[in-house]
Amino acid sequence: MLDLIWLIPFFPMVGAIVNGLFGRRLPKGVVHTVACGSIFLSFLVSAGAFFALKALPPAERVFEQVLFEWIAFGSTTINLGYLLDPLSCVMILVVTGVGFLIHVYSVGYMSHDPGYARYFTYLNLFCFAMLTLVLGNNFLVMFVGWEGVGLCSYLLIGFWFEDAAKAAAGMKAFIVNRIGDFGFLIGMFLIFWVFGTLDFRTVMAQAPGALVVGGGIVTAITLFLFVGATGKSAQIPLYVWLPDAMAGPNPVSALIHAATMVTAGVYMIGRCNVLFSMAPVSMTVVATIGALTALFAGTIAITQNDIKKVLAYSTVSQLGYMFTAMGVGAYVAGIFHLMTHAFFKACLFLGSGSVIHGMHEEQDMRKMGGLRKHMPHTYWTFLIATIAIAGIPPLAGFFSKDEILWKAWSGGYKFQWFLGFAAAGITAFYMFRLVFMTFFGKERFDPEEVHVHESPRSMTVPLWVLAGLSVVGGWVGIPAALGGANNFHHWLAPVLDPAAVTETTHAAAPDLDGLLGVRTAYASEGAGHAEAPEGHGAAVGAEGGAEHHDPTEYVLMFLSVAYALLGILVAYFAYLLKPDLPGKVAAKAKGLYELLYNKYFVDEIYQAVFVEGTLALATFFWAFWDVVVIDGIVNGTGYVVRSLGGGLRLLQTGKVQAYAMTVLLGAVVLVAYYAVVAAF
Repeated sequence: MLDLIWLIPFFPMVGAIVNGLFGRRLPKGVVHTVACGSIFLSFLVSAGAFFALKALPPAERVFEQVLFEWIAFGSTTINLGYLLDPLSCVMILVVTGVGFLIHVYSVGYMSHDPGYARYFTYLNLFCFAMLTLVLGNNFLVMFVGWEGVGLCSYLLIGFWFEDAAKAAAGMKAFIVNRIGDFGFLIGMFLIFWVFGTLDFRTVMAQAPGALVVGGGIVTAITLFLFVGATGKSAQIPLYVWLPDAMAGPNPVSALIHAATMVTAGVYMIGRCNVLFSMAPVSMTVVATIGALTALFAGTIAITQNDIKKVLAYSTVSQLGYMFTAMGVGAYVAGIFHLMTHAFFKACLFLGSGSVIHGMHEEQDMRKMGGLRKHMPHTYWTFLIATIAIAGIPPLAGFFSKDEILWKAWSGGYKFQWFLGFAAAGITAFYMFRLVFMTFFGKERFDPEEVHVHESPRSMTVPLWVLAGLSVVGGWVGIPAALGGANNFHHWLAPVLDPAAVTETTHAAAPDLDGLLGVRTAYASEGAGHAEAPEGHGAAVGAEGGAEHHDPTEYVLMFLSVAYALLGILVAYFAYLLKPDLPGKVAAKAKGLYELLYNKYFVDEIYQAVFVEGTLALATFFWAFWDVVVIDGIVNGTGYVVRSLGGGLRLLQTGKVQAYAMTVLLGAVVLVAYYAVVAAF
């Protein structure tokens, strides 16, 4: 089965080609069968690859498949190939599994759109690009997928390009991502300069011997890579494209925000964990930016009234948690939250699409209310996913978010923990604000004009599947502190074990089977002892004695849940018991409300400083450098030549006497010159 991993990106690529070339002439049933069938086949192969990989011993769970030699120059060869290990295995299961459900949901949601075939072409192409990104065996193959998802985001966000605002949103996403990609390219060039290769396995194997922990080179490499991650995964300061990505069809938002593009930066840092673990300054930057983003975006979501905008800023905030985990060295916790977030955020976005579909394209929550009796399937699945993202046990979001907060605290990142903790209660508040405004209270629409209806089964069945995953998806990572086996951590330990870097620093490079973070202890003593660096507060005695857990972990866990419940109670009080209260608070704190409602005016600042500033600078260079300097030199040269030519032309009279006089005057001048020279 491992030899067939090339089929995972191949199937959606074929689906995109078939629908792209022939889709307009095919019946809709054939179009969506090709699109959904291709991604389902990829999921089946991914599942088979997972079980084949799981059957191997932990230290041997890595498989590289080289398809062909891609680029060769001098002694350097870059192959196009795929790398399957526990990390990429998690990613392909998320992309193909959640992606398939989004494809199925799209059959109902886009059924009446004239661009039906074009939509599914882009959707398949998006999945192909993301699968290429996560399966690539070197930085260049990853970069092809990296740029591919950027292109597809432009095509899908601006899908309804007849609307100028939607087309502008697609262009905004494309341009902002190009800024981040420039940083990624510089990081990639530095890696090639240092190692002479872009191959993941070789780079990670040689890094401990070729680079110095905390050195300038590894810090520069990781910071430039992180710039790319801030663009692709929407972190401060390059997050501004993601809220505008709501301009595309709603399933696109679910695909971008949950399963594919925005997770690329998190995955990239996980893949490069050896490099990042050697750069403590970069790690602190990543953790701080992530924690700030989590709180910053959460405060914006509090005041938004567009149901999709609330979820968009929620995504930015949740991505901040993932980067916080990566920055504190809790790589497994970051990927764990990536996976659980894919479940409940896809459910939330598809649920919002069901609401918009049932409300005849209305997105303003102030014009909703009381929808739970009209849309029971949408309501219950949305509520389950909301409880999950709020971090209430035993749903998936609790285990992954709590893991991150505990790792930040126990790792000494108290400031980052505080920001993440503050964002947790805010998350619960704005998500239940959304639920109460949308599904509870009185109907704030005219039933005679808006005939609310439940969505078709093609849309509600994926919702129920995702709701179920939102419940049980976190159980694979129940920490030892709560009596769990922490299976998710055991699975990813060979790839994401940061201790491997510190243990091999200044030592000879490990063999290729150990370069991805597999420690000798893991292979010889089993997963139990290897779990300690990424465990959940557990400490195992040298003689294999009973585990002991820091009581602080339980205290922080209790505070986190209590804070989330408080956020829910405040939302219940403000939007159900006292629905006039939010308006009164907004009126009394008008300045703060306007600041949050207008998203801290970041878009306006960017428009004034970068967009208009660039235009002003370009205008200056045109008016001064182009018109005055360049045109002045060119036109001035022409004027001088023309003037000299005009003067010399006067000497060409055609009269012999004039020519003789000219010769005589020239002779007099020469004689006078030499006479003066001789005299002095």
